[in-house]
Amino acid sequence: MGRIGKLGTVGAALACVVALPALAADELPQDWQFGFQAAATPVREHIDTLHNELLIIITVITLFVLALLAYVMIRFNAARHPAPSQTSHNSVLELIWTAVPVLILLAIAIPSFKLMYYMDRTPKPDMTLKVTGHQWYWTYEYPDSKLSFDSNVLSDEADAKAGKPRMLGVDNPVVVPVGAVIRVLVTSTDVIHSWFMPAFGVQEYAVIGRTNYAWMQIDRAGTYYGECNQICGNNHPFMPIEVHAVSKDDFAKWLDAAKKKFAHNDGTAPAIRMAGRVAQ
Repeated sequence: MGRIGKLGTVGAALACVVALPALAADELPQDWQFGFQAAATPVREHIDTLHNELLIIITVITLFVLALLAYVMIRFNAARHPAPSQTSHNSVLELIWTAVPVLILLAIAIPSFKLMYYMDRTPKPDMTLKVTGHQWYWTYEYPDSKLSFDSNVLSDEADAKAGKPRMLGVDNPVVVPVGAVIRVLVTSTDVIHSWFMPAFGVQEYAVIGRTNYAWMQIDRAGTYYGECNQICGNNHPFMPIEVHAVSKDDFAKWLDAAKKKFAHNDGTAPAIRMAGRVAQ
């Protein structure tokens, strides 16, 4: 095996080592992870598919431009061409470098529009989850079950005691059933927030006076984490999101207990209101 072949083998082995954490990644990012978190919803799977297609296209374009630059630098350098060419117009080349990018953009636009439509069009929902952003905590409401509660970040000590990742654990996590189509309504009471769940492919802005919506259908049980990724003020880093996806039987049990703990007092207001964490 030649030197180039050995380098290729070593490079392939290193690529596999780097990629292994991504294959093992589940609900949380991993140290030295290469790539995205594992998809947990059909929307995220579609996003990953489009990303992989675009990665191929941009790689081919980059290699093609690199090859052209190398060819020009070698073939037309000053040493080989002391008297540069005065050619300034070529109709065929101008037609090609105009038409080819247009075709590439069309090839990108069509699947992009299909994905946008797929993300925006909520299938017939099995349940609704309303998310309200505050400075600096979340309120979750289950309109079908007439219950709501506030969700606040835990202290570092509470995170460690509960075995949760630092600054991602919350006191009252969202609980949803696996396999259910969930319509997510997102709004705000003060400034713009963002309900961002990477594993679900959901990032929806919470805007005061407006209700935006998204949808998700979680395909496996687990605990998933996200954060507000819109800079919403002093305590912006302390608005984590924790979602527990459980079986439908476990969700029914949780719902029975939650109705007693978080039931509306007057049909509109949450029974429990807790203060958000204060930034140090």
